[in-house]
Amino acid sequence: MSASVGAAAAAWGRAEQQDFRSRVRGCLLGGAIGDALGAGIEFDSLAEIRRRHGSSGVTDFVPAYGRRGTVTDDTQMSLFTVDGLIRAQVRRDTGAWHPPTDIHAAHRRWYATQRDWGPDERRDDDGWLAREEWLYAQRAPGRACLAGLADETMGTLERPKNPDSKGCGAVMRSAPFGLLVGWEPQLVFQLAIECAAQTHGHPTGYLSAGAFALIVHGLTRGETLDGSIQRALAHLATRPGHEETTDALKHALGAVRQGLPTAERVESLGEGWVAEEALAMGVYCALVAEDVRHGLLLAVNHGGDSDSTGSLCGNLLGALHGDTALPPAWVAEVEGRATVLQLADDFAMEMTQGPSLHGPGSSAPAWLARYPRA
Repeated sequence: MSASVGAAAAAWGRAEQQDFRSRVRGCLLGGAIGDALGAGIEFDSLAEIRRRHGSSGVTDFVPAYGRRGTVTDDTQMSLFTVDGLIRAQVRRDTGAWHPPTDIHAAHRRWYATQRDWGPDERRDDDGWLAREEWLYAQRAPGRACLAGLADETMGTLERPKNPDSKGCGAVMRSAPFGLLVGWEPQLVFQLAIECAAQTHGHPTGYLSAGAFALIVHGLTRGETLDGSIQRALAHLATRPGHEETTDALKHALGAVRQGLPTAERVESLGEGWVAEEALAMGVYCALVAEDVRHGLLLAVNHGGDSDSTGSLCGNLLGALHGDTALPPAWVAEVEGRATVLQLADDFAMEMTQGPSLHGPGSSAPAWLARYPRA
């Protein structure tokens, strides 16, 4: 899709709009399902997973945080990233155009959900997502994310928050940047790394987020997974400090040629607690997936950060195949499905029909109530 940022709806045919919405839904819902599959085994070794769940490991949702299908901070933060991207588009009518600021404000709204008891304290200009009560739950949020968002000062590439942190807390929330199909790849990459530096200032932390966003971007445009990875590698090569991220992606590509996929082969790429390992593991599982179910189960059955690697793999496979490829039983049970789908459809509508919803002259009041310009 070669449409420019903010292009009129006329640039999108009906079939294109339907395909895009399916990929957005697939990306966000697939990420949530992968997150939920890994949530109940996140801190278990592979031996412990097999002891508790059988030789194949988990093959379905298992209880986490009191129920099956529960998502973690990975999904929570991804949803607020989407919210911030929509708000950036809406605020552009006012002449204010700095998406990193809108993403930072959105992630600060997520931070409030980790601090407050519920949505009663939210203001009208916080928008609808911040009033979703189910999001007010702590699901093992990362320390760097909490520390980076604890005050109003926004981290930048020049002055990043947590400059030594390369945990996976930025890469796991960065798929939504890849859904900006009307943007050129270099702009998607730049926005993703700028927003990652708001919490994870190590080059590997933010470059892994940028690479992941670019891979999702290629898939959402209808490109192949391998081709999208090669484009990400090309962009990485231009950035200082890219070596760890580049090597991790190359190891993932190499593992594909080493034989049939196994849990042990996934573990050979790392544990997933740090950004480049989570990226490599999620990418590898998507590359070798026979179908969505196979790829997601492979992505979570290891002795590491299972929910994050499952989430990344789900983002990729959902963007590649669309929402109708997701296993229906998991779609039916995953926590927050209605919210995820509402947000996905709102994002798709904003990106394809934004000028019909709001503009400098007139706007749909219901849309501005959902995504205030303030």
